[in-house]
Amino acid sequence: MSDLTAFFTDEQINVEDLAKICQQSTSLEDYPFAAGTAENIVIYRAERVQEALSDPQSEGALQAEWTRCLKDGPGVFVVKGAYPDLSVIDRTTAAFKKIIAQEKASGSGQGDHFGTNERVWNSLQKACLYDPELFVDYYKNPVLALACRAWLGPHYQMTAQVNNVKPGGTAQTAHRDYHLGFQSEATIQHFPAHVQHASQYLTLQGAIAHCDMPLESGPTLFLPYSQLYKPGYLAIRQEPFRQYFDQHRAQIPFGKGDMVFFSPALFHGAGNNQSHQDRMANLVQISSAFGRPMETINRLKMIEAVYPVLLRRKLDGSISNRECGDTVTSTADGYSFPTNLDSDPPLGGNAPETAAQMVHRALNESWSLEQLMAELKSYAKRRLA
Repeated sequence: MSDLTAFFTDEQINVEDLAKICQQSTSLEDYPFAAGTAENIVIYRAERVQEALSDPQSEGALQAEWTRCLKDGPGVFVVKGAYPDLSVIDRTTAAFKKIIAQEKASGSGQGDHFGTNERVWNSLQKACLYDPELFVDYYKNPVLALACRAWLGPHYQMTAQVNNVKPGGTAQTAHRDYHLGFQSEATIQHFPAHVQHASQYLTLQGAIAHCDMPLESGPTLFLPYSQLYKPGYLAIRQEPFRQYFDQHRAQIPFGKGDMVFFSPALFHGAGNNQSHQDRMANLVQISSAFGRPMETINRLKMIEAVYPVLLRRKLDGSISNRECGDTVTSTADGYSFPTNLDSDPPLGGNAPETAAQMVHRALNESWSLEQLMAELKSYAKRRLA
């Protein structure tokens, strides 16, 4: 297949081309911060990551290492023990279960697009409004923030969905993810080859394990290096490619509090839950500032819930500047556009002030919640056409 291909067609797709790419082996020498590899997946320990975060030069090197892993390497890495305080995971799990129960009782729970698993769509906003204190404890995590910046840069847009797979829950079919992974084959073919390849850089997929996940519980199956196969959004729909996935996929167990991050173009799919326990994960799907998230988030409501917590913790010194900043990034919109440039002009620069910048200004100047919300509502009105 020529690199000059303008549009992918079925005739250009060959499973042997994928096989050549996926025959690579992951060398630990290429990932100096890693603790090891397993089935071509790079494994990190949270203690080593935290150590790197204490030094700007090491942090930059680790961030670049994660970028290489996702872009040119196996396309997937795991951070073991990313939540050293497992009570944060346990309390959040309890909150998710209560939200699931409430949605079932109200008839609003709609399951999930791969079967009858229990889902919490928009778990980000729902968890924030349910318990803002717990939300801060959960999303101030520096490992999560560093992974997002490594793949997407600043001003990323956090979304999340809980998936709870019951015993006997069946496996997902192998797939790629949002954006093009959620489109029909006919629609995909209308996107030029370069757009299909570039789309994977607009999203980061991740999962936070809310319980131990032994192999029999069906943790996610991955095909390392498959994100490098450019026509993969079309190919994964074809039976030879799904057979190749089934024969060569990798699967490793996860522990409660682990995080896994992977390119949305990586061939993957959750396995069968053959255990006697639920398998719950919070699936984080983070979008570039330049892309469109899959879910609509009411970030104004989230800021209203979280700001008093952040302000109190900032004033009493119980949250670091990094933790505060990472929480704000997961909560507020950090990008200036789109906006109405007549009423929201970029005074003093090329970009108007963002909601996230306004929240930081409020925190630094100890605004009241009422003052911040009045400014944000005025800001939102200025952006309307």
